[in-house]
Amino acid sequence: MPDLQKILQRNLSGASRIALVAVGSDLRSDDAAGLEVAARLQELQKKRARTPRLRIFIGGTAPENQSGAIRKFGPSHMVVIDSADAGKPAGTVFAIDPEEVGGISFSTHQLPLRLMIEYLRETITCSVAIIGIQPKSLAFGGPISREVDRAVDRIVADLDAVLKSLLRAKGPAPQARRAHSAKRRLRFRTK
Repeated sequence: MPDLQKILQRNLSGASRIALVAVGSDLRSDDAAGLEVAARLQELQKKRARTPRLRIFIGGTAPENQSGAIRKFGPSHMVVIDSADAGKPAGTVFAIDPEEVGGISFSTHQLPLRLMIEYLRETITCSVAIIGIQPKSLAFGGPISREVDRAVDRIVADLDAVLKSLLRAKGPAPQARRAHSAKRRLRFRTK
C-alpha cells in the first residue's frame, strides 16, 4: 500500500474546501483514535492563521449529527478518520474505499457509517476519503494503546503536511458549494 501522504495528496488534489470528520468513542480505548487525530490537528491549527478552507468536525459515535454542519460548510472533499477492525496488526493505518465500507467493522456507531457517507456524497457531491486505524483494544474505559497512539502521530504528521501544501493557495476562499450543484462522483483511489 502506498504511504498515507501520497494517498491523501492524490485524493485531496484540487480540493477547495476540506471537511475532516473524526469518528469514534473516547470511552472505548483505541476507538478514540479518530477523535485524537482531530484534537491534535486542532492544536496545530490554533498555531496558524485560520483558514476557511478547512473545518474539523467531531462526529463521535454519531457522526450523522454533523451532517447539517458539513452540508452548510460545503466541502469539495471530505476525510473521515475512524478506528476500524480490518483484521490487521494493531496501529496499522489504511485507506478504505467508500464503496467498500460495509466490509469493515465500525462497531460503535449509532448509524452505519456507509449511510452517512452516501447521504453526504449525494447531497453535497463531494469526494470522500476514509482513513482507518486498526485498534488493539476497544475495552470500555481503557487508554489508547501505544501502537494506535503512534499511528495517530503518523496520521497527524501526514495530514498536516498535505493540508499545509493544499491550503497554501492564494486568494479568497471559494464559496460553499450548494447541495444541488452538478453531481460528480469521485472514487477513492488507493494506488
